[in-house]
Amino acid sequence: MLLTAASIGVNATAVNVDTLFTSATVYGHPNAESVGISDGIITFIGTSQAGRLVKNADTEIIDLRGAALFPGFVDNHNHVFEAASEVGGGCEVSAKASLLEQIPYLQFCRQHAKRGQWVIGYGHYLESILSDDDEMTPLEVLDSIFPDQPVVIMEQTSHSMWVNSQALASVGFTLKTDDPQGGVILKDDDVMLGILLDNAGDLVMEKAWNSLKGKFNQSYDGLISGLQAVAANGITTVGDGRLYWKRGWYDVWRTVEKDGDLTARVSIRPWVYPEGDKQAQLAFFKKIRRDNPTQRLLVNQVKLYSDGLLENGTAKMLAPYQETIIPQYPHGINYISQRDMQWWLQQLSAIGYGAHIHTIGDGGVHESLNAIEAAKQAGSTQDYALTHVEFVDRADLTRFKSLGVTADFQLGSDHVLHAENKTATRLLGKHPERDAIPIGKLYRQGANVSLSSDWNVNPLSPLTAIANAVSMGTRGLPSLAAAIDAYTINPAKSLGLDEVTGSIELGKSADFAVLSTDISNLSPRQIKKTQVLMTVLQGEIVYDAAKTSH
Repeated sequence: MLLTAASIGVNATAVNVDTLFTSATVYGHPNAESVGISDGIITFIGTSQAGRLVKNADTEIIDLRGAALFPGFVDNHNHVFEAASEVGGGCEVSAKASLLEQIPYLQFCRQHAKRGQWVIGYGHYLESILSDDDEMTPLEVLDSIFPDQPVVIMEQTSHSMWVNSQALASVGFTLKTDDPQGGVILKDDDVMLGILLDNAGDLVMEKAWNSLKGKFNQSYDGLISGLQAVAANGITTVGDGRLYWKRGWYDVWRTVEKDGDLTARVSIRPWVYPEGDKQAQLAFFKKIRRDNPTQRLLVNQVKLYSDGLLENGTAKMLAPYQETIIPQYPHGINYISQRDMQWWLQQLSAIGYGAHIHTIGDGGVHESLNAIEAAKQAGSTQDYALTHVEFVDRADLTRFKSLGVTADFQLGSDHVLHAENKTATRLLGKHPERDAIPIGKLYRQGANVSLSSDWNVNPLSPLTAIANAVSMGTRGLPSLAAAIDAYTINPAKSLGLDEVTGSIELGKSADFAVLSTDISNLSPRQIKKTQVLMTVLQGEIVYDAAKTSH
């Protein structure tokens, strides 16, 4: 019998394909076993029998031997530039040590520090070094070990910096200095503590970063390492966590792209500086904007911070904190106020930018939704997402869908499996109208829900987050299909790329994650153990476990 396209149901847009993946379980296509690619685009989906009609002598055949072909994962919030970089990370302190227990780590850093240069470190938790029982302040400890060079040590979450007197002096911070927009200079009884919250710390870190020698090459190497880790986890598209463009990061991205080393499609999001000149920032954003979806580097969204972090008391809450280290701000703080955010979103929309907005507290969520609503009423058609969304007032749950706002969550750490957040209860008390990590409720309200890593704050693996999303009961997502969508097509929508990637469909980019087994019917524990065998971006194999392991 003569085989014809009609007789065997070929689903194709090309007669001959460049590459043909065979012997696969194809996600979303239960009757298909093969997928064909032409010029980086999916042009065939069908059975192995049908695949014979679209190959020729030049077609590359990749036998997946029963592995599962999934859409490449789309990580909507990933600090790939910073996560694997060693720039400025020469002084690593302990995540668990108390203030005085940190002294040996600091002494080691002092021994290896170059005199006269900034010491930049990372690793502690704020609550571990702030105790009323300590006889010394964090500032006094650092000054005793580093009396003659500036030091800045980033806390694990990046929302506070531990600094010495020389670092404070570098930006002119004194006891009389008012708190900068979006930040807090911690003081106690007119004593400087050496702790800078949120944007107050960012100002010092920017000074330190720009003083470093060789930072371009180190940043380049760190970004390559980050991209390799991303590819090894089946991620083909990344929504960048933030682009500190005043630190030269954009030049690094452009160079990596020019060198052909960009192994993911990346939407880099320039940081909106809360204290910077607005018109100068807008001019820069307009200059670097790029939105060609066939290219691997996109610049059409910014990163805005509405508020800070719960543990620091800087997340913006509708009700006052019951316990806080900054009692002068009983509701937390704004990096960017609702009024300023409304201005930013409307101005940014006029030059073709959407926004990915950091919001932790229910007050930050509420104000951000208000600002987006105002932008929409003014005519904006841009894409907007709120990321983290740890607390939402119940009156705001329906607004995500009605405003077309994506709710982006990070579920990669197992602490999300616990219904009660003891830290939140201690700091905020219990509030009947406030929902914590309300991913399930927002999903049921019809909101576009995405999952992301926030790497390296959380683990990188999409599979872990997908497994956790269906392990949370009614607080999480109702099915594996919904969880997979939240790491594929839903974040693609948030990035304005859903017609390009996020699913296996004819005409879309050939972006795939090849998994050791089909996770569609696995238990959460089995999903976490599933291996990524291969990652394909625009038809190019950017990760192959078989070759990497040798």
